[in-house]
Parts: sequence; C-alpha cells; structure tokens
Amino acid sequence: MDQPGFGQSPDLDPGVPRNLETAMLWLGSVFTALGVERPHVVGHSLGGLIALRLGQSGLARSVTALAPAGFWTPAERRYTYAVFHATHYGVRLLPEPAFEALVGTAPARAVLTGTLYGRSQACPPQPVAAALWTLQHTPAFKATLRAGRTPGLFTGDIPDVPVTIAWGTRDRILPPRQAARARAMIPQARLVPLPGCGHVPMLDAPELIAHTILKATQPARQA
Repeated sequence: MDQPGFGQSPDLDPGVPRNLETAMLWLGSVFTALGVERPHVVGHSLGGLIALRLGQSGLARSVTALAPAGFWTPAERRYTYAVFHATHYGVRLLPEPAFEALVGTAPARAVLTGTLYGRSQACPPQPVAAALWTLQHTPAFKATLRAGRTPGLFTGDIPDVPVTIAWGTRDRILPPRQAARARAMIPQARLVPLPGCGHVPMLDAPELIAHTILKATQPARQA
C-alpha cells in the first residue's frame, strides 16, 4: 500500500495535518473499507514506524517492522535527513534519458544508490529505477520530513502483539545500532539481523525478507 502522497496514491488535502495520527486514521479507514480486521502488517522505514503504532493501537494481528524510523538520536536524524535530501534532489537534477541510462549500469547504480542498498550492483535495474523515480516524484516528501522532526515518534511497549524487528547490517540510512533501542522499548520483540542488507532490504535479499515475514506471521507466533 502506498501512503497518501507516495507512489501512486494521491496526496492528502492541504488542510489535513501530515502526522502519525493522520496515518493511523487513514489506514484504519482503509481496513474498514476492505473489510479487514486486525491484519498482519509489514512496514519499512516510515512504514515500519507506522506498523509499530498500528500494533500498539490494537489494529494489527502481528507487526513486522523493517528498519523502522524514529529510534534515532537528534544527530542521527539530521544525518538521515541530509542523505534523503541529497538523494532526492540529486536524482531530480538528472534528465530522464541520462537517469535511465545510468541506472542500467551496475557501477552507476552503486553510485546512485550506495546509501540505500547493501548490494546495489546486484539489484535489478528496473526495481531500482522505480524506487528512484518514486523518490523523484513524491508530493509528500517535504511534509513527511517535517513531521518526522516531532520528538517521541514511538514510546511505550506493544505487549499483546507479536513483533518482529528486522534490520540490515549494512543500513547506512538508519544504522543498525538503532535496532537495540527499538528492542529495549519493545522487550518481547524478535530482533532479526539481515546480513549484508542496506536500508532497502527488499531488493537486497527478497527471499530473506519473504522468509522473515512468513516466519513472523505463522500461527505459532500468534499464540
């Protein structure tokens, strides 16, 4: 699912606040429209933070959070934002033909996406191009980063929902040391290291991510 203003989802109306509470209300309305009650939820980065909040609110049957945002120090957040800004505006400066040609070569993919992926040269060109195109054309980019400056994006525990937190060992956007902070806050969470993966492990190791999600949502974890 694309959040409003990301991917192919239209953005929110200008008067609607861009914050986690809005995201929760929006997702709750989507679940209702789909006739889905307490689904298993999986989220990555900002989506990982939202998935944890869904679990905390009793709206999820289980939570799998891949490198969830919000467990940073102020200095780490500033670094993360600097990398996102550099990638966002750097990619936008490239003419579309040059962008497509560069993404098609492994060395250029490494330069363009080295901070995002742990194995950028091995990632298929088309998914990489799609991810970068999304970063180029995200109406919610600035508003989302502004909302992320709010302190205490996640506090408390998730005592009654199975939680899996998976983190790439080569994550250069949200360093894997942040996983320990998330685990300290959610003591019963299962912490899964993703060897060799960067911040977007779905492209670095898709089979490993699929296995991690399947294991997190199997019936034994729900007991």
